[in-house]
Amino acid sequence: MIRPVLKTDAKAICDIYNYYVENTIVTFEEENVSVGEMQERIEKVLQQHSWFVYEKEGEIVGYCYATGWRARTAYRYSTETTVYLKKGYEGNGVGTQLYKYLIQDLIRKDVHSFIGGISLPNEASVALHEKMGFKKIAHFSEVGQKFNKWIDVGYWQLVL
Repeated sequence: MIRPVLKTDAKAICDIYNYYVENTIVTFEEENVSVGEMQERIEKVLQQHSWFVYEKEGEIVGYCYATGWRARTAYRYSTETTVYLKKGYEGNGVGTQLYKYLIQDLIRKDVHSFIGGISLPNEASVALHEKMGFKKIAHFSEVGQKFNKWIDVGYWQLVL
């Protein structure tokens, strides 16, 4: 079941997200995020955009949200989209369902351009974005460093 995020979901979201912080280059964050910080992030996102969770048998196994692309008002029809899944839920359709739900919600809000930033390499995220119709539009070399390794970032875009 996909539903709007609740403030009380912050702990489960931290559990999902902090796995990526600790073990992957998917996020450039290097310190775990506290429940209080995640609650603040949720509130900030909900002031302008959407955040949803995928709940299976009472457990949150994934989430997605959208944030503004840039601060200038001319960018108001563009958004950056994000999907995270609990370890072990990759490849079973949860990410696709979340992304479809988020995109449909944003279409109703007149969003025209969807942008996904991906730390590379990340075959699963690239495959998900391209499955959803996103096209690669940019590649920045060695723009982040994590685990003593330089990391590239690519951007994929879906324009309606």
